[in-house]
Amino acid sequence: MAYQYEVSTSASMSPAAAIGVGVFGLAVAVLLIAAMWKVFTKAGKPGWAAIIPIYNAYTLLKIVGRPGWWLVLMIIPLVNFVIAIIVMIDLAKSYGKSGLFAFFGLIVFPYVGYCMLGFGSARYLGPAAAGPAQQQQQYPPQQPYNPQQQQPYPPQQYQG
Repeated sequence: MAYQYEVSTSASMSPAAAIGVGVFGLAVAVLLIAAMWKVFTKAGKPGWAAIIPIYNAYTLLKIVGRPGWWLVLMIIPLVNFVIAIIVMIDLAKSYGKSGLFAFFGLIVFPYVGYCMLGFGSARYLGPAAAGPAQQQQQYPPQQPYNPQQQQPYPPQQYQG
């Protein structure tokens, strides 16, 4: 018995629909680049860094206060997911947003979250991952401790 098989190689999408999908994808990419450009400029970094593929990840690490060598961790499979989540949480906190915003706005719906950070009223507060000495001061500076001005206990209590 001889079996005959037919193989169809025709496209399942019309050329007009494929062009429409391509134009929509390009528009979303331009919107995301513009939002990242604004996020970078709000943080005092050059906006053009958003369009350079590896340099934008390095700039993002610097914005959130992480060391540059974390870029190497972004190359390692599975580790890069953890690093990306940490960086997104730090990015949200650097702009005064919560971890909940980081999850839903930057991880689940990044197109919405980056637009909210870039085009919205969010202000850059400083690198969230940096220590308190490296962050921008939000409050007036405290007076340094001077032991001559104030003694917590009178000296006579220490005599036995």
